Amino acid sequence: MKWDLSYLFPNLDEFEKGFKKSEELVAKLATYKGKLSNFSDFKEFFLLQKKFEEIGLKTYQYASLLSDLNKKNSENSARLQKVQLAFVKLQQALSFEEPELINIGKEKVMSFIDKDQDLEEYRFSMEKLFRRQEHILDDKSEALLANYSQLAGAGRNLYSSLSVADIEGQDVMLDNKEIVTITNSNYRAFIQKSNSPEERKEIFEAVFSYYEAHKNTYASIYKNVLDADYARINSRNYKSSLESYLFNNNIPTSVYHNLTKVARENTQAIKKYISLRKDYLGLEEYHTYDRFLDLAKSDKEYEFDEAKELFFNSIKHLPEHFQEKAKDVLKEGFVDVYEQNGKRTGAYSSSMPNLHPYILLNYSKTLGDVFTVAHEAGHSIHSMYSAETQPSSLQNYTIFVAEVASTFNEHNLLDYIINESKASKNEKISLLQRAIDDILATFYRQTLFAIYELEAHKLVENDQPITADTLSNIMISLYKEFYDLDITKESVKQYVWAYIPHLFYTPFYVYQYATSFAASLKLYEDVKNNQLGAFENYINLLKSGGSDYPVKQLQNAGVDLTKEDAFKAVVNRLNELVDELAIVLKS
Repeated sequence: MKWDLSYLFPNLDEFEKGFKKSEELVAKLATYKGKLSNFSDFKEFFLLQKKFEEIGLKTYQYASLLSDLNKKNSENSARLQKVQLAFVKLQQALSFEEPELINIGKEKVMSFIDKDQDLEEYRFSMEKLFRRQEHILDDKSEALLANYSQLAGAGRNLYSSLSVADIEGQDVMLDNKEIVTITNSNYRAFIQKSNSPEERKEIFEAVFSYYEAHKNTYASIYKNVLDADYARINSRNYKSSLESYLFNNNIPTSVYHNLTKVARENTQAIKKYISLRKDYLGLEEYHTYDRFLDLAKSDKEYEFDEAKELFFNSIKHLPEHFQEKAKDVLKEGFVDVYEQNGKRTGAYSSSMPNLHPYILLNYSKTLGDVFTVAHEAGHSIHSMYSAETQPSSLQNYTIFVAEVASTFNEHNLLDYIINESKASKNEKISLLQRAIDDILATFYRQTLFAIYELEAHKLVENDQPITADTLSNIMISLYKEFYDLDITKESVKQYVWAYIPHLFYTPFYVYQYATSFAASLKLYEDVKNNQLGAFENYINLLKSGGSDYPVKQLQNAGVDLTKEDAFKAVVNRLNELVDELAIVLKS
């Protein structure tokens, strides 16, 4: 149940050969400066980029995956840094490309693509380029920004070192006198099993006290991330950080604002759910970490093979080609299953053009982990359909649609388990809790973080100080607004902004969990209700990869996220589930 990275390179010597080839291609690409107005050079340049994708992205994936298996291994870290530096050099070497193409002009560039089918896959990227030409600088300015790109990303690297490489698990003595090591990966499972408020508090603080102890360092790192964004928007003439992150994929800022507006105006069901939980669990006080407690207790564990079997059974009603891909992405050698010392926390699917995707898990045998398997398999299935249909330059789909396939699988798995159960009271409670918690975690919690992120960027844009206190105050206010909870009573929870890696690694990413969730729920309901052509529309979305703007891709599949109604459907679903849970709890 480990990754077999020999699929990428049989050994380190072959990796080094691949890396050397990548460096040679970067050097050769740089020689095309000033030549792109000539058709033959134009074609050679882009076909050479395609060759780099074939080998260069493979070297990056190999080094990245190997590093994630053990963040404490300095050799792995050095290897990844070497590859990252090569990509910085690539960016520097190609800094002339976009200014030169803009100087050549859209008409001539498109005429080159018109005359050669080998270049057709670059048409959409050229359309995107000329759409954003107002934000592209002259050759010298682009080269200067490229030279500073590694420095601009320093905050992300520092966060990784502090939050993964340097972090250690903390020992906690449980009420039964057993001493256990609590980590970011397992603390939820220990809280879930605990019957003691004090024990839950100790377990939670074993994780979050680290962020409190390093709050000023985290604030400085985050300020670095925010300052880098601010420098970029000023250099490229964007109105705001939000616009800069949405512009390239032609996502209207109204989508972001509609999402946050609908979420903020519809928190009543969340507060009702928390009240139901507090009363049913008999808690004197309700804390954020109490969300991990099951309303219906179960010590049932799910082995990894059982998780796969549940997922495979849940999709048996779907076409054979979909089932085949699901089994393919979870086959031996492409999933690293269990937690180990130094391994990156969390879960993800990693894919590169024309390569089989890899899945990282930190599997701890909970029901939540079963859903994580289905979730990450959805990402990999998406990549497989995209690779099957699109040329290499159009296989990478945007983050905006990335969570559709993953959450589609979760909706489907949940319904399967509900329908297959004998529906005892406890089973109904457990499954309703699962459905509600999914909406809270994926739609509301991510939207809360999205609002935080926007507010933090506004601080920088308005020349306001960035400190641990200013960042914590935003979180304190939002948790009160969304959950009616005072997180200062938990002492360390207010530093949750330091705990969320996406805020540091990929700004303005998390809102897309919520938009994708809303889209996938609509698509899933259409499939579930046997709407004519619904599954074909869904698969066509996956097959479309990165060949169009994401809002348009979803519109073609039947979901319009420019309208508030798409988000209100999630709100309505939550209201229904909470009302149903209230009835079952009283029965």
